[in-house]
Order: sequence, then C-alpha cells, then structure tokens
Amino acid sequence: MSNMLSLRKLMTLRLGYSIFSCASSSISKVFVVENHFKPPRCSLQNHLFCRLVSSEVSANQEQNCTVNYLINSCGLSAEGAISASKWVKLHSPERADSVLACFRNHGFSETQISMVVRSRPQVLTAHFEKTLLPKLQYFSSLGVAREDLAEAVASNASLLGRSLEKQIIPALKFLKSMVSEKTVIALLKKRSWIFSASHRKTVLPNIRLLRELGMPQSCISMLITHFTPVVILKHEKFAQLVQEAKEMGFNMENSISLWAIHALGHKNGKSILNRSRQVYRMRWGWSEDDILSAFRRRPQCMVVSVKRIMQVMDFLVNKMGWPSEMIAKHPVIWCYSLEKRIIPRCSVVKVLLLKGLIKENFSFSSVLSSVEKQFVDKYVTKFVDQVPQLSSVYQRKVDIWDV
Repeated sequence: MSNMLSLRKLMTLRLGYSIFSCASSSISKVFVVENHFKPPRCSLQNHLFCRLVSSEVSANQEQNCTVNYLINSCGLSAEGAISASKWVKLHSPERADSVLACFRNHGFSETQISMVVRSRPQVLTAHFEKTLLPKLQYFSSLGVAREDLAEAVASNASLLGRSLEKQIIPALKFLKSMVSEKTVIALLKKRSWIFSASHRKTVLPNIRLLRELGMPQSCISMLITHFTPVVILKHEKFAQLVQEAKEMGFNMENSISLWAIHALGHKNGKSILNRSRQVYRMRWGWSEDDILSAFRRRPQCMVVSVKRIMQVMDFLVNKMGWPSEMIAKHPVIWCYSLEKRIIPRCSVVKVLLLKGLIKENFSFSSVLSSVEKQFVDKYVTKFVDQVPQLSSVYQRKVDIWDV
C-alpha cells in the first residue's frame, strides 16, 4: 500500500510538473508575439516549484532504488525494506554489493545477512575493509568459530557500530577480569550485547554497589554470566531494583538475590509479578505470606508463565492430591521440567505412599533436587522387589493407578 501511494504521489508530481511547464511555455510565447518583454510575475515561484518537484522526484527515485535493493539483494520484506530505507540511502549498489559479499565470505548465511541489514541497514554503506572486517578478525582471533561469530553478530548487529579500540577491546579486558576466558566467548555467542554496553556508566557502578553490600565475587560472576540484561541496566534503575529486593528480605550475599533482582527487573516485571500473585491467590488459595515466602525462596516461581503455573499446580494438587499450601513451601519445583522430572519422580513417590512403603513426611525438595542416580537408588531400585512395575511408572509407561 505504501509503495502504491508513493508511486501515485510520484506520478501526480510528474503530471503537475508537465502541465506547469506547458503553461509556462505558452505564457512566454504570448509575451514574444506581442513584442512586449515582461518577465512573468511568478517566474521566481515557478523556479522554486520546479526545484521542489525535481528534488521530490529525485528523492522518491532514490528511496525506491534503496527499497528494491533491500528486498531483492538483502531478503527483507517490503515493510522491512521501507522501514530500513529511512536509515540508509543507496546512491549505487557497488558498495552494498561488496559488503554483502564480505559477509558471505565470512560464513554468514542469507538469513543472518538479512537480520544484520534489517537491524543495522547502515552497514551497507560502510567500508567493510576499514570498519567491519577488523572487528570480525578480532573476535576470530579469540577462538570464536565462524558460525558462532555470525550468529552473535546477527543477533546483535550493534556490535558492528561499536569502536574496536574504545569499546569492544576494553569490554573484553573487563570481562576477562571477572569471568573465565571460556565464559567470555560464551557471552559473545549468546549475550553479546554486554560488549555494546557502557561499562563505565552502567556495569562498573552496578558491580561496585553489589560489592559494597557484601556480594561475593562468585555471585557477581554469576550475575554477569546468567543475568546479563540486568547488569547492563542504567545504574539508577539497577540501584532501585537492589533496594526493592532488600526491602523484600533478600540478602545480597546470597545468590538467590540475583534471581530476585532479575525477576523485578524483567521486562514488564511488575505486571508479571502481580499476574502470578493473582493466579496463586485466586486459583490455588495461597495467602500473601505464602506468596512472599515462596518468592523469597525461589523468585523463579513468580516469573513463569500462567500456563506453566496451572499445569504444575494441577498435576501436584489435583492428580497427586497434595495440599496447595505444601507446594508453596517447596517452590524449588519451578526449577525443574514438568515432563522430564516432576511427573516421573512424583508418580514414583505417590505409588510408594499408596503402598505404605514411605512415610508422608518425605522430603519433597530432596525428591526433586537429588541427582538422577541418587533418586533411582533411593526410590526405585530399593523398592522394585515390592513393586515390580515401579520402573515402568518412572518411565511413564504405566499410570500410578494401574499399579
């Protein structure tokens, strides 16, 4: 639709210019025939109008060429191309062609090239050898595989716009002082935006605050590695989240506090927390104390989806028959997969309870958190003689009510 409107606008301008030119020519002829040379009063306006029309036509032609190139050579959709054309103007395709060729030579797929161009269309007018290639070579020198580097750049094209000397290299040196070199490479692959952050204005002040509150280096390294979006928040926002977590009873010397800061700082975090609170309270009867207690133990329980909350609670309360309040005391469940861990292990425990082989005061947390071999030895192998089908229950081949 936008292209049709642009084309119609262009045709209207050309038609108006043509009609005006003809009219202007006729007027000039009349002055000559009558042998009275008298410049038309609107000659200046005519000149300005012609220049305006000419520049409008030229701009539209240039934009159309850019949009066509973005669609045909870069794989963007029409809508994406029109949006990207606001940030780049291609006077000729030669420079852009060389940039695309260089990306391909460095292992970028067509999809990844499209992602880069859509996110940062200015790369098409960059001098690849001078501005882009040194960054790719630097990351490669760290031992980053071509496919991993292409993935990192495609997911965070802003890397290409950062200064190698002033931003990327200092960021790398800082990260190496905080985490292992292996972790630095992992961060580049999956959380490359930390290389684009302003470390002096955000990361360093945020870490300094945590150190002042007694947080050990191991937790700070964990924060950088697993909660990267939080550590690069503006310092004022980060300090606010830390204060909120402290007011809720979290100790900054404990790694659980990182999950709390992450939950509070999550995009739409407050609305997500309120939504989860409503589900636990209205659908499953948790009190405010239950909710706060569960959040303090495992903040993850408040940021999972409503669908997951309902699935887990439905299985444990309605199928297993365990009190909802008991689940509130063991929010560790939200750290594990429903299908792979919660259902098979809880099914085994339920069978053992029904058979009277274990007591009701079993440790729910240890059932879920113990390693595979430990659980199998303690709850499956130990009782397989009394319940031959226990292994089948654990493998989900037999329902608990069929044992």
